[in-house]
Amino acid sequence: MTELRTLKVALLGCGNVGAQVARILIEDADTLAARTGAKLELSGIAVRNVHTKRDVDLPQELFTTDADTLVKDADLVIELMGGIEPARTLILSALRNGACVVTGNKALLAQDGPILHEEADKAGVQLSYEAAVAGAIPILRPIRASLAGDRITRVLGIVNGTTNFILDQMDTTGAQFADALAEAQRLGYAEADPTADVEGHDAAAKAAILASLSFHTRFALENVHCEGISSVTAADIAAAKDAGFVIKLLAIAEKLPAAGTDTGTEADGGDGVSVRVHPTLLPREHPLAAVHGAFNAVFIEAENAGELMFYGQGAGGTPTASAVLGDLVSAARSLVLGGPGRTETTTGHVPALPIDAAVTSYYIGLDVADQPGVLARIAQLFAEHGVSIEIMRQTIHRDAESNVESAELRIVTHRASEAALAATVEAVKGLDVINSVTSVLRVEGV
Repeated sequence: MTELRTLKVALLGCGNVGAQVARILIEDADTLAARTGAKLELSGIAVRNVHTKRDVDLPQELFTTDADTLVKDADLVIELMGGIEPARTLILSALRNGACVVTGNKALLAQDGPILHEEADKAGVQLSYEAAVAGAIPILRPIRASLAGDRITRVLGIVNGTTNFILDQMDTTGAQFADALAEAQRLGYAEADPTADVEGHDAAAKAAILASLSFHTRFALENVHCEGISSVTAADIAAAKDAGFVIKLLAIAEKLPAAGTDTGTEADGGDGVSVRVHPTLLPREHPLAAVHGAFNAVFIEAENAGELMFYGQGAGGTPTASAVLGDLVSAARSLVLGGPGRTETTTGHVPALPIDAAVTSYYIGLDVADQPGVLARIAQLFAEHGVSIEIMRQTIHRDAESNVESAELRIVTHRASEAALAATVEAVKGLDVINSVTSVLRVEGV
């Protein structure tokens, strides 16, 4: 029997995910060897403090603080440190030394993905990052491989478990945002400083990655329009529920014709790509509306495959380790079989479109004077801006102190450009019959 080649694996970082990756590499060594055609030897684990107590019992001799030396001697490098530096420097060093790299670092990929891919291409090695987008959910490999012969037109994703948990709590229990956030922190779904999650920054980094792979063009974090959920109120949730909607924080990437541009080509299938993250109303019958708790899901629309949805746990040590090991096996096989590694194609050159070019629907809540002609004036103003109203509901209420009646209007528009919708809302605010604009949220799936 032919002796299997040994590939040295360097692990950078040993948090919840890293510890589980190390455990699987050790416990399932024979299985992984059978699947890759090589022995995967965990040569070391780079950490800041070798004496830190960890939940997983691992051989102490594997730990080191000398990440530089560990990387230089490795065939495969797994980066799970997070942050920009020293992760960026270590990954570049690994690639330039001819090592394949597996990472879950969405912030680094969103910021410096083009540079990392360029170095991987030069060295002819594989750069993989399935764990960077949706934890255990296999989404990047299907986009790269299974849908490589198709044209993706749209991606909608719940890619942040923390925000999905918070919004789900608000929807199912009626909790205020602050209370739902506190519960997420108590259960370990949210960090002590939840800014990256609740302001949409984490989802925006993932949106850039999804857009880059789906449309074969490298998009950076700066190309993503980003809004978080901190301004979503219990009243917004209740109004959405009453109208048959649920609010989710969605990462959206879609092809759109960009009027007045000549940058699109027939091969691209469109003139531009809108990449954005924001709270979104979804009809309760939409598949993504049924994603509860801290789970993630990605909904893809493709020209030939039609509609596809990928669902599963978006975080956690063991689930995310599964995604990391999948990338590692793929990278190891590429080294065993030889030939250049490839994890993305950038044959497209479609521009990122500004948020004004996005095509969507709006949900608009208005507090208006209860008097004749109000509905007609509002409808006329919408028509003047080229925005069609799909649903309009009116509820009359009386102020307990002043005994003055007013009406609450809830309007859902047909799809229109963001620019037209925003201009319509601004014009509505100027009407003398409008007491206040209580909420403005985008709508998808109608």
